[in-house]
Amino acid sequence: MAVLGCLLLMILPIIGFLAGQLLAGMDGAWIGAAIGLTGAIGFSAVTFYALLQAGRRR
Repeated sequence: MAVLGCLLLMILPIIGFLAGQLLAGMDGAWIGAAIGLTGAIGFSAVTFYALLQAGRRR
């Protein structure tokens, strides 16, 4: 689970950057990268919270 979160932190901003550049040029690339990074951080936060909740149940 931690590996997936770390990989998403690297992969989603790159995918967002490339998609934004294809759709809207260089300005869109930076916006796409920011959206990808925000999504990756959100996914990591949700995963971290789920792991905390699973650890407290024991």
